[in-house]
Amino acid sequence: MKKSLFLLAAVFASFNLNAQDKKIAEDCFQKADYKCAEEQYSKLAQSERIQKLQSEYYNNLGTAQRRLGKTALAFKSYESALKANPMSAAVYANLGSIHGQKGNKQAAIGYLNKGLQIEPENADIYLTRSKVYESLGKKDLAMKDLNKILTFAPDNIYARTGLANLKKSSGDLEGALKDYNQLISEKPESLLYSGRGDVYFRLKKNKEALADVNKAISIDPKFAQAHVNKALILFETAKPKEACASLDKAVSLGYEKPLLMDYYSKCEVKK
Repeated sequence: MKKSLFLLAAVFASFNLNAQDKKIAEDCFQKADYKCAEEQYSKLAQSERIQKLQSEYYNNLGTAQRRLGKTALAFKSYESALKANPMSAAVYANLGSIHGQKGNKQAAIGYLNKGLQIEPENADIYLTRSKVYESLGKKDLAMKDLNKILTFAPDNIYARTGLANLKKSSGDLEGALKDYNQLISEKPESLLYSGRGDVYFRLKKNKEALADVNKAISIDPKFAQAHVNKALILFETAKPKEACASLDKAVSLGYEKPLLMDYYSKCEVKK
């Protein structure tokens, strides 16, 4: 009896310890301290014996590593997550995304398609696949994916913004601006101000563009894309020092630095 009680106590102690480590990892991620998150999720993934949870930890570990620019390690972590739970749509979404960013578009679509087989109404996967299709020049398929999201999530701001962005990338800047104005009138969020700022930037309206990205940052100081957009405007207005500081801020908030190297080439080399 005493042995059984001892084993039960040990199980509860282990459970409580893992719960504490998970809370620490989540707090690190929320604070954009990805080095801390990497350490915590690595420890959790290696100690966890429940495969579904282990997959979740490896998946989060991969994302932390990705934010730190450790792409090769991120790949391995996502693959470990998939091995632990081959039915995780979230893992397929991340593998699709990272393959897409690395240029392997067909592999990306393959992973995303498998994710949608598991969760046919996963908005994140449709959003990622639409971006891959757009990068392949298949804007009709990209638009189809975004409209599909609106059939089961009509208020999805990312899908509606994505449709506006498709107009922008197609050269219909006035149409995109009209869509953003409508979206902002309904829900003035940082994502929308940042997106409209990019439209203004393309229209060569730098004053309006800067005002919008500053508004986006004031609403959400941790919105990395807004800092990237601000950097582009500052480069255009001959303020490279401030622009590079904005790039650094975006990276500190989790934007993957390898994606910004063309812009960093404009920065002065620090002595």
